[in-house]
Amino acid sequence: MGNLIGRAVEDFRVQAYCRGAFKEVDREELLGHWSVLFFYPADFTFVCPTELGDLQDFYEEFQAIGCELYSVSEDTHFVHKAWADASDTIKRIQYTMLGDPAGVLARQFGVLVEEDGQALRGTFILNPEGRVKAYEIHDMGIGRNAAELLRKVQAAQFVEEHGDQVCPAKWKPGEETLTPSLDLVGLL
Repeated sequence: MGNLIGRAVEDFRVQAYCRGAFKEVDREELLGHWSVLFFYPADFTFVCPTELGDLQDFYEEFQAIGCELYSVSEDTHFVHKAWADASDTIKRIQYTMLGDPAGVLARQFGVLVEEDGQALRGTFILNPEGRVKAYEIHDMGIGRNAAELLRKVQAAQFVEEHGDQVCPAKWKPGEETLTPSLDLVGLL
């Protein structure tokens, strides 16, 4: 698998669970707004509900910046519903939970562990054209941080809007950015 930055999401169609209902999701749903695809190994596990709950805690903040969240596992949409019925943490999730039992999305993004039938913890930030602007992939035992993911989406949005500026480490909206120039080389 090569570098995914700038790569456009390919056509797909999967079933999903969202807010007590089933729905179909395809590539077109990811276009026209910022999106995060948040892959995790499996429902009814240990680290996964902590991550999905953390995402829910920040969901309104993601929506406020025009970003939609999509969690993805190799489970079916039926299993997502059963998990929501069984878990108070998952029951409160308002974003869309994609079922990817055939591994279509996990293969497309290079996170499927074929022999396990599970996805690594992959996080992909897509711009409104459906192109990957940032991503990271973790081992199955390493949980992620929704606050840091929100900051990364905000930085990606800023850079896309202000192409002549870049965001330094730990940058947050409203803080100073950098304008790349020969004068800055080696000084920071």
